[in-house]
Amino acid sequence: MIRRSLVTAALALVAAAPLSAQMAGMNHDPDKATGGGALPAGWSSRKDRESAPDAKVERVGTGLHVTSGAAAIYWMEKQKAGTPFSVSASFTQLKAPSHPEAYGLFFMGSKLTTPEQSYAYFLVRGDGKVTVKHRAGAEVHTITDWTENAAVHKQDASGKATNVLSVVAAADSTRMLVNGVQIAALAASYAKADGYVGLRVNHNLDVRVDDFTVKAGAGSARAKAAPKKAAKLATKKS
Repeated sequence: MIRRSLVTAALALVAAAPLSAQMAGMNHDPDKATGGGALPAGWSSRKDRESAPDAKVERVGTGLHVTSGAAAIYWMEKQKAGTPFSVSASFTQLKAPSHPEAYGLFFMGSKLTTPEQSYAYFLVRGDGKVTVKHRAGAEVHTITDWTENAAVHKQDASGKATNVLSVVAAADSTRMLVNGVQIAALAASYAKADGYVGLRVNHNLDVRVDDFTVKAGAGSARAKAAPKKAAKLATKKS
């Protein structure tokens, strides 16, 4: 079977803010031990580094409270979506991390428990920036680097911030929205969004996730700004 890897891409960005490169040489603190244990019933996870500490994941009402050690993805076996679909969740960062760390949604997931894992992910962080990436096995491909976007709510003086992220997959494109504003789109013919959908929380974060919802059909999330035409996404066979 041919495995499609997302190697390079141009994205349609709605916000007027120019691209800005991620700060070079940022020091990363070690993954913290959280006393994590079993996940809530029905949930699975995969850490970026299997030797790293587990996250502590607890149910809070109908949502989840994630205190992360390692960066990881979280999903439910039943949450496998076929185009058209929409997925959304509200993320509240409860404390300021020691340096900017990110949280958000993943989609297009396949073989998540194997060495051939593959998924695209769409993240925001407390300094108001957003990124889109793709993981293929051990490789991570940056589709768009960290970009400041006015749609992202920045953390306040106490370190808190709430952002609602959505992915809307339709026949023509897969659109990514923050707080109802489209910030990126991928041409569906070059990046089919079908597969597992779920959450991603990077390391050493304290985040509450509410209203995680997956719906068939792509009309449940509307962009506040008219999107530019979704650009083609280059792929290669491997």
